Amino acid sequence: MRHRTAIICAAALWAALPGIAYGAPSAAPPTPERIEIAAEGLKLNAFVYRPEGNGPFPAVVALHNCDGLAGRRINLARRYRDWGERLAAAGYVAVFPDSFGSRGMGSQCIPGRRTLRSGRDRVVDADAARHWLQQQSYVAADRISLIGWANGGVAALWTIRPRAAKKDDKPDFRSAIAFYPGCRRLRDTAWSARMPTLILVGAKDDWASASACQQMVAGARGRTARATIQTYPNAYHDFDHPNLPLQQRNNVLVNGAPARVHIGTDQVARVDAMKRVAEWLAR
Repeated sequence: MRHRTAIICAAALWAALPGIAYGAPSAAPPTPERIEIAAEGLKLNAFVYRPEGNGPFPAVVALHNCDGLAGRRINLARRYRDWGERLAAAGYVAVFPDSFGSRGMGSQCIPGRRTLRSGRDRVVDADAARHWLQQQSYVAADRISLIGWANGGVAALWTIRPRAAKKDDKPDFRSAIAFYPGCRRLRDTAWSARMPTLILVGAKDDWASASACQQMVAGARGRTARATIQTYPNAYHDFDHPNLPLQQRNNVLVNGAPARVHIGTDQVARVDAMKRVAEWLAR
C-alpha cells in the first residue's frame, strides 16, 4: 500500500516538474549511467536514469525513434534526456537501449537505409532491457512499463502483442505507451495488446498517420479493451520534444517511399501528454 501511495504522489507532482522547456531545474539533473545489456548475441548499449535512494522503484524501458538515441553533438538526444530526467524525478528508473548504435547503424529514417526490423530486432531489445531491470535490486520487477517514440513506438506495439507462449517466467510489462507510431501495418495485421496501452498522436502528423492509429485501436476493440488513443488536433510529429520549432523535414521514409514531413513541439499537447503518461504509469 505504501509503495502504491508513493507512485500516486509522484504522478500528481509530474506536471509541476521543472523540465528543460520550462526553465532550469532547481537541482542539478541526474547523470545517466552507461550500461551493457546482453540481448541474443549482442551487447546492447544503454543509458539508465535512477532516482535517489535504494528503491525498489517502478521502471520504464524507453525506445528511441528512427534517428537513434544519440543527438548530433551529444551521446543522448535532448528529448530522451528530458524524459529521463522527468522519469527519475518522479521516482522511476528509466533505461534507454541504443538499438542502432549497438549494431553499428546510423539513422533508419532515410529511404534505403532501414535494415532493422521493429517487429523483431527491437522487440528483442525491449525484452532484454526488461530482463536487465528485473535483475536489479533497486527495481520493482512487477512494475516495469514500456514507452516508445515513432519507430520505437512501433516496436513497443509489436512487443506487447499477444504471444503464443511467454518466453520467460519473469513478470511481463505492466503497461505501454506509444508516441506517434506508424500504425498502418499493425492495423492491417489485426493488432491487439496484452496489457493496457496508451497511444498519443497528432492529428496534423504527416509522417505517422493518426487515422491509421485510430483505425487500429477501433479494430482491436473486439479483441482487447486495453488500448486507448489520444489525438491532439493541432499537433505534428515530435510534439513532445522539449523545444523544437515547427519545421519541414525532407527525404524521410513514409510508407516505403521518400517524403517531406513536418515536425515540431506543440506545448498544449506536450503538457497534456506528460500528465497522461504520469497517470498511465501509476495505474
